[in-house]
Amino acid sequence: MDTPQGARSPSAVRAPLRGGTAWRHFGDFRNFLLVPQLLLLQVAHPVVGTGVEDHSDFRTRPWQRLWRTVASLHTVIYGGQAAATAEGERLLRVHIPMKGTDGRGRRYHALHPEAYHWVHATLVRGGYAGHQIFGRGFSAEETAEYYRDMRDVGRIWGLKEHHLPPDWEAFCAYYDEMVRERLELNQSVLDVLTELRHPRKPPVRLLPGFLWRPVGARAAHYAMLVTVGTLPPVLRERLGLGWTPGDERSLRRLVRLVRFLMKLVPPPLRIAGALAIAYWNTHGPGTDPRTRRPLGAPG
Repeated sequence: MDTPQGARSPSAVRAPLRGGTAWRHFGDFRNFLLVPQLLLLQVAHPVVGTGVEDHSDFRTRPWQRLWRTVASLHTVIYGGQAAATAEGERLLRVHIPMKGTDGRGRRYHALHPEAYHWVHATLVRGGYAGHQIFGRGFSAEETAEYYRDMRDVGRIWGLKEHHLPPDWEAFCAYYDEMVRERLELNQSVLDVLTELRHPRKPPVRLLPGFLWRPVGARAAHYAMLVTVGTLPPVLRERLGLGWTPGDERSLRRLVRLVRFLMKLVPPPLRIAGALAIAYWNTHGPGTDPRTRRPLGAPG
């Protein structure tokens, strides 16, 4: 089986550099609003969905699983070359044993190129879509540079050159075909939807249950609104997710509010949360001293 394990070493490709398009825009707070949608898109792939069902602790520890995913991703984007390379190699090691047979008798492996690339593709599209929906969007030049940066991220993950569409137009064609032909309703999709509708209290001792319940209910409402409303319509229908004109109006109001509020935030501060996550993941207790370099350092 042709898997990313045979790819060129992650150390041979470049991590995003400080000030580049991916650096300036990927960790923008607005993109965090699409995280549930990206998770749903990922597990709708049959291999990813089965792998999550069989090998992930998402059902029992959703917040911890989400934190590890976000921390890993922002380490690759913002941690600099040494940290990104180390994280790419770690991801390959973690996914090697994730294999088995799904409920339909189909064999799967987490490092199958199609599935591994699909996870990467959702992140590429998500970082772009967040700005298209909640911001001014990218220019053609910014889009091309952003895709080049994120293509390098795929190479750090271990994907081969031929796994990655060569440019943005080819990527969009690939993405649309995957949505149209490969994504499906499965148990992991149902698990994600259940958690979105009824989110568990985060594992924070100082947050009592009586405070979380109203906050969690409101957060669930908006998470479902954004997730369902931004899914490709063909997939929304396939998953049986209803969408009404009233839902559309509610989403448009939320979009206008986010756009207004983000105009009040200076651009450097819009990625402050992502930088903080990357710094903690590369400089916190127990991290490898060899990766403790300034964020975005080239080597």
